[in-house]
This record gives sequence, C-alpha cells and structure tokens, in this order.
Amino acid sequence: MKSARLTAFELLYEVLQSGAYSNLALDGAVKGLSPKDKAFVTQLVYGVIERRLTLDYLLTQYLASKPKPKVKIILYLGVYQLYFTDKVPASAAINESVKLAGEVGCAYYTKLINAVLHQVNDNRVEIDKTDDLSVQYSVPQPLINMWFKQYSDEKTLQILQSVNEKPPVFAVPNPLYVDESELQYELLCDGVECEVNGELVQILSGFDVKRSRAFQNGLFHMEDESSYRCAKALGAKAGETVLDMCAAPGGKAFTIAEQMQNDGTLYAFDIHPHKVQLLKDGANRLGLTCIQAALNDASVYHDNIPMADRVLCDVPCSGFGIIRRKPEIRYKELDSVKELPLLQRQILTASARYLKCGGTLVYSTCTLNKKENEKVVEAFLSENDCFTLEAMTTVFPSANGGDGFFYAVMKKHD
Repeated sequence: MKSARLTAFELLYEVLQSGAYSNLALDGAVKGLSPKDKAFVTQLVYGVIERRLTLDYLLTQYLASKPKPKVKIILYLGVYQLYFTDKVPASAAINESVKLAGEVGCAYYTKLINAVLHQVNDNRVEIDKTDDLSVQYSVPQPLINMWFKQYSDEKTLQILQSVNEKPPVFAVPNPLYVDESELQYELLCDGVECEVNGELVQILSGFDVKRSRAFQNGLFHMEDESSYRCAKALGAKAGETVLDMCAAPGGKAFTIAEQMQNDGTLYAFDIHPHKVQLLKDGANRLGLTCIQAALNDASVYHDNIPMADRVLCDVPCSGFGIIRRKPEIRYKELDSVKELPLLQRQILTASARYLKCGGTLVYSTCTLNKKENEKVVEAFLSENDCFTLEAMTTVFPSANGGDGFFYAVMKKHD
C-alpha cells in the first residue's frame, strides 16, 4: 500500500505538471486510505499548493540551479513539513523526503535533497515577519497589487490573511423538514461536531457528507454562507416563477426553492449535462419538486424560457473570493481572466430579458475583482434604464463567515 507521502507526491505531480484540479484529483486518490492518512495527504497537497511561493523563497537560496520537477516536488513536501506541520519532527520530514526520492526514481538526488532540507531547517526564517506580502501569504504580487488598487489596505490585508486559513463549512437546513436547531441535533446524532451559526449549522469536524443519515434523508445541503446570503437576497416567494441561470452545483437553487416553500416553479439551468443531472439528483434528495433542471446556454436568449418574477445570474468568474477553498486559483494570470467581464455582461443582458416588470434581478460572483463585479453592473445599468439598483454588496472572507463574494440586487420597472 502506498504511503501518504508517496500519494501526496503523485497528486502534486499531477496538479503542478499536468494542470489537474486538486479537489478532483484528491477525491479519487484518497479512497481506501485510513482517515489519518487521508487527512495527512489532504494537508500536504493543499498546503504545498497554498504555500508554493513561500516554499520557493525558502528553497531558492540553497539551489544553484533549477531542479527537475520531481525533485522540486519532493523539496516542496519536505520544506512544507518543516515549516507548516506541527506533528512531524524535522528528522522525519527530512528522512522521509530522502526515502521518497528513491521511491520515485530520483535516488541520484538524495544527497542534494538531504543537504538542502538540512540547510532550510538550520537557517529558519520568520515568514510572518517578512516585508514581502507575496512571500508571507504566498499570493502573486500582481493579484495583491490589484486588490490594493481596488480596495482599502485594511480589506486587502483581510483577504490575504484569509487565503491560507481552513475555510468554514456550513450546512443549510431544509425548512421542509427541520430548522437549524433540529438539524444540529440530527448531525450530533450522526457523530458530527457542529454548532448553530445564524440560520445555518457550522460543521466543526470532518465527516463523510454522503454517508450522513441526515444528508441521505434530505435534511440539509452544503453551501457557503455568502452564497446563502446571495440566494436569500433574491427574495423569492411561494407561487412565483424563478430562473437560476447558472445553477450548478445547486446550493443557491436549493436555498431559493426552500425559501419558496417548494411552491411555484424554479428553473435551474446549466450548460453542462452532467451538472444538470447533479441538480436533479440534489433536488430529488431534498424533496424539492418545484425545481425544473434543464440544459441551457445562459449567454444566449431563448424565447422558449418563460417570463419570471425573479432571475438570478451567478456568472462564471475568476474565483478570487474562494482561494482558501481552491488554492491554485491564486496563481491565475490576470490576463487570463480579462475577457470574463464580456461573457458576464452577455449573460446578465440575456437573462434580464426574461424578467417581468416589477421583478427582481440578482447578479453575483464569487470573486473579488471590481472589473467583474461593480463595473459589469454599472455597464448593464447604463444600457438598461428600466432597471434600478437596490443594493450592491461585497463580502470579504472571514474566519467563521462566508467566502469572498459579490451580489447586486436590481429591480425592473416600466
């Protein structure tokens, strides 16, 4: 059976060299591992991805040339254990890294790996006291510069301080069956440590969601607090017709349908067939018969979609508000996302055509980038004078709160 470190190495090689998504790669690789090894592999993989720039900083001064990819990943794993794990002794971090080199065909480099890791360990740096924010938080400088330009210094530091934190996990009670206190009781009976946090239940211990009796019985769905607040801001009511234009994975759609008391019709669209099936499966599990999941390209207007009382556009975005959940997002080149506002405006403009007079339109993203947020809304409003802005909210990530998020509430009038 593979060791946890070998599994972590193989996953990191797949992510860093082949561009695999860390969460998807992890899901498949950790099956069959003990809970302890699963937790250690997850910590190593996410930790190395999160701290890559910091690890490069710590390694560079001891490397005369650029190491081969496999050697670099071994060094990443070794330095991460030396600096960012509490329960791994320095001797184990170094010795196991040397052993790992032999297991992955890098035995020739064992002396180099051993020497570099000893030097890193013997010459420790206080990372949290360095003046270089990019090194301190392992976030590329262009992204930091963008946040400083768009937001206050205080808000930028708040974002940076959140990116390497463990994100909070929330369960949304299904009001058809339970309220937050009753869901907490059911989860405690399932052996899940949790507490009520506002209208949600915050999960405080790891657990297999799909094996939970409460989950199987449709008592809750998982959704971040910011996403939940956005869905509630739509203000859906029983008996209405509502459109969720980019609905997968379904959290907002489920919250909206529950707010409608499962009375009316909520059309939940997505452009990918497998995601439409996920929406259907989730609605069935929760007993939400008002949800009609269907395939649709939200950027194009279709006259077979009915007029609606409320429309939600949670558009594709750069994701800079959810870095703590998907650590590789921080390394996106800013140029790679500069075309997104055009697509976002297309989706918003097409979706607005389905709204009845007097109806509510919500535009949202899970990013912190004004070009994808305020600027898109302002451009839309300048071209559509039958809409007025009711509220515009930017949520900055917090330790026991939601992820970075943006949503704007607009009303349509004659």
